[in-house]
Amino acid sequence: MEIGMEFVAAAVNAFEANKRLADRAVAQVPDDKLHVALDANTNSIAVIMKHVAGNLLSRWTDFLTSDGEKPWRNRDNEFIDTFRSRAEAVEYWERGWSCLFTTLRGLRADDLAKVVTIRGEPHTVPLAMARSLGHTCYHVGQIVQ
Repeated sequence: MEIGMEFVAAAVNAFEANKRLADRAVAQVPDDKLHVALDANTNSIAVIMKHVAGNLLSRWTDFLTSDGEKPWRNRDNEFIDTFRSRAEAVEYWERGWSCLFTTLRGLRADDLAKVVTIRGEPHTVPLAMARSLGHTCYHVGQIVQ
């Protein structure tokens, strides 16, 4: 396998492992506790799920052709818990992850040499992938906490 595609496969593997970790943690939390922050300076699991999903949807929708910070994204709203149920939170969470995995699995070796933008800043495709993985792993750690 070509080194670039090995990198994509490794990134998919790391994202999958982190999603499994978060999903197992979320499954252990009672529905009402998904909406409770540990203290006044943290976010609830539901809010973290909303933010991660919103970020993944924004970054990975039309990944190669549009800025990763979509005009339709309302980042500030991601930190307001508007979910009425676990099912609603999980549905949005799954949408974000599905967008990520569909895009990553659709990348080709020549895509790795391309430059994408995030908030107007140029990133190589591997850098954008690494940035997203780091951000997502950080929040998965918060969920597990």
